[in-house]
Amino acid sequence: MTEIIAASTRPDADAHRTTLAEARILDALDEQALVADLVDIMRMPSITGTDAESDMQHRQAQRLAGLGFAVDSWRLDLDALAAHPGHPGTEAPRLEGYGVVGAYGPEGTPALVLQGHVDVVPTGDLDRWRDRDPFSGAIHDGAVHGRGACDMKAGVAVNLAVARALATSGVRLERAFAVHAVVSEEDGGLGAFATMLRGHRGDAAVITEPTSGRIVVANAGALTFELRVHGLATHGSSRLAGQSAFEAFLPIHAALVALERRRNRRADVLFDGNPQPYPISIGTVRAGDWSSSVPDLLVAEGRLGVQLDEEPADARAALEHAVAAASTSDAWLRDHPVEVRWTGGQFASGRLDVAHPLVDEVRTAIGVVEHREVALGAAPYGSDLRLYAGIGGIPTLHYGPGDVRLAHGPAERVDVAETIRVARTLAVLAARRCGASVR
Repeated sequence: MTEIIAASTRPDADAHRTTLAEARILDALDEQALVADLVDIMRMPSITGTDAESDMQHRQAQRLAGLGFAVDSWRLDLDALAAHPGHPGTEAPRLEGYGVVGAYGPEGTPALVLQGHVDVVPTGDLDRWRDRDPFSGAIHDGAVHGRGACDMKAGVAVNLAVARALATSGVRLERAFAVHAVVSEEDGGLGAFATMLRGHRGDAAVITEPTSGRIVVANAGALTFELRVHGLATHGSSRLAGQSAFEAFLPIHAALVALERRRNRRADVLFDGNPQPYPISIGTVRAGDWSSSVPDLLVAEGRLGVQLDEEPADARAALEHAVAAASTSDAWLRDHPVEVRWTGGQFASGRLDVAHPLVDEVRTAIGVVEHREVALGAAPYGSDLRLYAGIGGIPTLHYGPGDVRLAHGPAERVDVAETIRVARTLAVLAARRCGASVR
């Protein structure tokens, strides 16, 4: 086969040459269409559990079918999934959900799966957003701005761009390639869970979550919890006759801070100096119903970081023990124990062995396209990786455009040039894993 040599400074020269088939795929990767797709899907307010999330899935199915992919699009059986012992939990109200898997090339298990979630988190205070429009898809200073830009509509657009390049390049694949689009990642991973239960598999998978230029081979877990702290209501002018649930919560919060400190003392080297890869965060606090009344109930909701390779049950036990210990040291809480409930998303941790060939294959593709060395890392948040690796037994890692520190906030954005680079890198990876050749 004719080969075209790509510039590289790395010593394994053979691995850093692109074949004619790979060059054709890169030529077929339509950068303008990639950006247009990203802007277009940014304008769909696909917040977890909404109709727009379903609209996004229908759109993904139509796009893949239009490229000649064999598409499996199905409505999730929410009741059956909820009854499954491995159900990953949800937080947002949901009336429906859809799965979408598109396969291209010969029949058989895909050599590579690119996966992305179409749902995004709510916008928060609109006054914090530029022009008060989180779904404008506006491009400023070389970046696409808005809710979901990096988490993870840029990754979804990258996956479609690679699919389009493979389908339009005229090359032949020896093995199949697949794209998975899933819902409900933000509140537990129900879409990935359903996709694995449906039987879709692959020899390897890349989830195009934002990785800031790294290859992410592991992620911590995250368990959503609820604390119910009881007090005794009375008139605010005679508060000593009652017990404020808010004040009763304060020693519990202090105990959680201390627990967080202990759980972050010895982090895996993959976290590269991150001082807090396993945070415990209180996200909502609700107490009282009248300003002149002492509150008799406080409900706090939060998330507990799960350490790499830690069983979720052990993480739950650690938090429950910390809450119980703090309660026994408090005169009120000894007789009025805090209730701990495990609600919402329940993300276990996940990991890929750094010696797995997929790691070097992605690293080499980055060298071919981006001409740089790349670091390995771990993410301090839960993701679908643990479901693909666990239920599916699929070697899985993250590599995608964007910086997760911008996700879920009003400054969310993704760099256009970076998005294009990642698409080209994954196109080369797909060509190599799927055995692309000139017809």
